[in-house]
Amino acid sequence: MSSPPGIDPSVPPSGTGCAECDASGGWWFHLRRCAQCGHIGCCDDSPAKHATAHARDSRHPMIRSFEPGETWFYDYETTEMYASGPPLAPPESHPVDQPTPGPAGRVPKDWAERLG
Repeated sequence: MSSPPGIDPSVPPSGTGCAECDASGGWWFHLRRCAQCGHIGCCDDSPAKHATAHARDSRHPMIRSFEPGETWFYDYETTEMYASGPPLAPPESHPVDQPTPGPAGRVPKDWAERLG
């Protein structure tokens, strides 16, 4: 049985944090995983919104939450949410000891005001 379009369950995540934020010393609120290539980006509540930028630039429409205990998917093309979908290659979330927002040591003290 094949996976839905835009989902490759064999591809592992690109890392444990937002690839672009890690490269630039930034921080994130929540993490999202590209269901096609495994790219980890920060959510739209994060300052940089790298997951959406990746979906737009790569034309990979499906993401999955990369937060512990969350299994939902979102399709940028149709704007539909799915409570679950096929299992993806492990790990299915960032490490449980990684703080949210994260990563540790890079989140400003006034992070909540910055997200508003």
